[in-house]
Amino acid sequence: MTNMTLAVSGDLHKIMRKHKEVKWSEVARQALWQHARKIELIDRLLSKSKLTEEDALDIGRKIKLAVAKRHGLVQ
Repeated sequence: MTNMTLAVSGDLHKIMRKHKEVKWSEVARQALWQHARKIELIDRLLSKSKLTEEDALDIGRKIKLAVAKRHGLVQ
């Protein structure tokens, strides 16, 4: 198994020190696995897509504009 060093904020470090009963390395390992699985799923879904990155950005812009209009943020 490979070791990894993480930097955490002072506030988080205080909480971690306060709760020594928690296996923080296991919490981090599980969070990393969860995120990695999401990325792998996205990769599998996108591998079959014919959209270009520019197409995806354009769709994203249109969705954001429609949402903003729906909520009265733009006309």
